[in-house]
Amino acid sequence: IGLAALGQKPRCNIAIFCETRAEWIIAAQACFMYNFPLVTLYSTLGPTAIAHGLNETEVTHIITSKDLLQSRLKAILCDVPRLQYIIVVDRKPTTWPDIPRGIMVYNMDTVQDLGSKPENSEYCCSPMPSDIAVIMYTSGSTGIPKGVMISHSNIIAGITGMAERIPNLDETDTYIGYLPLAHVLELSAELVCISHGCRIGYSSPQTLADQSTKIKKGSKGDTSVLRPTLMAAVPEIMDRIYKNVMTKVEGMSSFQRTLFVLAYNYKMEQISKGYSTPLCDSLVFKRVRALLGGNTRVLLSGGAPLSAATQRFMNICLCCPVGQGYGLTETCGAGTISEVWDYSTGRVGAPLVCSEITLKDWEEGGYYSTDKPNPRGEILLGGPNVTMGYYKNESKNREDFFVDENGQRWFCTGDIGEFHPDGCLKIIDRKKDLVKLQAGEYVSLGKVEAVLKNCALIDNICAYANSDQSYVISFVVPNHKQLTVLAEQMHVRGTWEEICNSTEMEKEVLRIITEAAISAKLERFEIPKKIRLSAEPWTPETGLVTDAFKLKRKELKSHYQEDIERMYGGK
Repeated sequence: IGLAALGQKPRCNIAIFCETRAEWIIAAQACFMYNFPLVTLYSTLGPTAIAHGLNETEVTHIITSKDLLQSRLKAILCDVPRLQYIIVVDRKPTTWPDIPRGIMVYNMDTVQDLGSKPENSEYCCSPMPSDIAVIMYTSGSTGIPKGVMISHSNIIAGITGMAERIPNLDETDTYIGYLPLAHVLELSAELVCISHGCRIGYSSPQTLADQSTKIKKGSKGDTSVLRPTLMAAVPEIMDRIYKNVMTKVEGMSSFQRTLFVLAYNYKMEQISKGYSTPLCDSLVFKRVRALLGGNTRVLLSGGAPLSAATQRFMNICLCCPVGQGYGLTETCGAGTISEVWDYSTGRVGAPLVCSEITLKDWEEGGYYSTDKPNPRGEILLGGPNVTMGYYKNESKNREDFFVDENGQRWFCTGDIGEFHPDGCLKIIDRKKDLVKLQAGEYVSLGKVEAVLKNCALIDNICAYANSDQSYVISFVVPNHKQLTVLAEQMHVRGTWEEICNSTEMEKEVLRIITEAAISAKLERFEIPKKIRLSAEPWTPETGLVTDAFKLKRKELKSHYQEDIERMYGGK
């Protein structure tokens, strides 16, 4: 009501540009209730992308935090001429002297007080199911971000489908929110929790666990304090937990290490038969389980593929099932989620009750729905959760969305899937990741990366290939601890940058990667022939990966252009 008193009209867009916190979801609920379409933008987007989103949606009001107003928004206010009102979710400061003329800044409390006045209480405009609830700007692994139009009925369908896969969801559950709420995975997960009365505690990736970067040594991280029962995570975070624990295991005494390995293998065998292992859990895995508070009963994974090794580790050591899901912003985050009792790896489960999936032949890649033993092809997702398309982008809508003869909307995902006899889906490739080498062999860059990411030396990897060349090259972010140990063994000394730039280290890492690739049965032409070690990690802030930590291939190519030329013999 307070927003309406400030001139915000129903069916007119309003933007939210804020970190994950309670005020984000409270403001969102207010906008849903009064039919203000909510434009969401990642807090890590660059200034050009932020201005593009605000101008394209023609917003006059924006909800933000004092930190983001100061660090990101202030610099572009003059580039967003329609903006009139800024609502800051923090209580202080109450005055902003250096804001351009014509823009009013209010604190959230002030707007709430305005809405509680008797003269404003008459206002109400409930939305229709087909009205737009959210225009969600994807962080986009290619080019300028696109706004996906999500209706109220899309959200209801999506969260209904997702909730059905989480058993016994009720008000005794506690969820920890720390991923960006501007990401469809986090927003959907929190709306599932709200609709079932679960508590939500807010955190951030830097304060999540006891060992997190912004937690003082000896202090407890947010998971230890909150002890959540439910959690969503992107594979990047789970990979980190897996590598940290495995590094600690390597540092144990030989007796402790043998005990851990025995317990690990024993539990793996038992859960595959459907049995539980209470003794192993309390004696061996209790400390690992405590990393996430010790109460986690379901871990929802999405945003990117989860490696088999990491998924197995989570199931065994954290003693909680990982529901691996597959969905896109364009399908309201919903598509498939694996059942909690399904301990198989590498699969994303069966379609949710809100979704239908069909596989379309892709001749160029050699995938057909008639393939034996399992049908394969491009994944097309249909159902009431398929969104209304991209905002002001008709040509892309015609390309990616269609309506069938029964009036059902479908989205062409560009991902290649394979259906197993039990109805579960496995993602096996991506159309955009396929490169044809000089000799005519097709290389799936995503497949190469997924295999090599399991190597302990690698924190992140981007495979690259030019169609006019005969081999694959890679950019590698090495694991700091593992590479330092390797450098000591090889008597290579210097700063972290010097170690990464050492030709000797490059050759040795390439040798180890090649061995890992051969043992994982990669084809000869799929194995990188040359690599570049990157001293800087790839974070959303560097602009080289999205907020879900998916690689931005175009940006990585520009960033490493000189290295590409060198590795392909140009320089």
